[in-house]
Amino acid sequence: MDWSWFLFGFGGRINRAKYWLAILIVVCWMMFLGLLTLAVAKVVGAPPKSLHLGVNDVFSVVDPASFRAAVAAFQQGNLASAGHLIPMVLSAIGTPLFLWVYLAISIKRLHDRDRSGWWMLPFFVVPGLYSQFVDRLPDSYVVFPLALAVFVLGIWGFVEMYCLRGTRWTNRFGTNPLPKVQTRPRSASSWRQHREVEFIPRTAGPLAATHVKRGHD
Repeated sequence: MDWSWFLFGFGGRINRAKYWLAILIVVCWMMFLGLLTLAVAKVVGAPPKSLHLGVNDVFSVVDPASFRAAVAAFQQGNLASAGHLIPMVLSAIGTPLFLWVYLAISIKRLHDRDRSGWWMLPFFVVPGLYSQFVDRLPDSYVVFPLALAVFVLGIWGFVEMYCLRGTRWTNRFGTNPLPKVQTRPRSASSWRQHREVEFIPRTAGPLAATHVKRGHD
């Protein structure tokens, strides 16, 4: 398998099994990044209070409030609070690679479902942004339809990419990544009509005719 295309390419299709495999690889990378974060934080003597591993953490990079709070704590000499700055810095380094791989495999999986990569906007971007900024939304019934819509989009995206089979035919994004099913060969002892019917040439007797041979006892 071409691993560079599998993890970094945006063209073509991948089936459910390969998508689950790629997600497992991404999770292993995240665990390694988490262990590295703990190790670096322990060296500087400011271990982070908590370590979160999830897709939604990608959107913390675009949240200026979290970064400003960590920088302010560091300037005030509060190393315990500034420990949160360490995972943010490492996340800022690892996030582009992680996000690239996740988008690449997810878009190829959407292609397998005969859907454009733009479906990542409702399936990934909208739920992620909502999860990041939900604490700052007003506590009102007006927000409930938005929360319901985000929930539906999240479930829909999960079913589409993780559960449903891709198109069995060649679609606009490429051929079916699954191997073709071999047709079962016909038995050699199957009845063949052209062997059971013989033609009797015309003789001086009656007209030419056909008859079916009798089976051998």
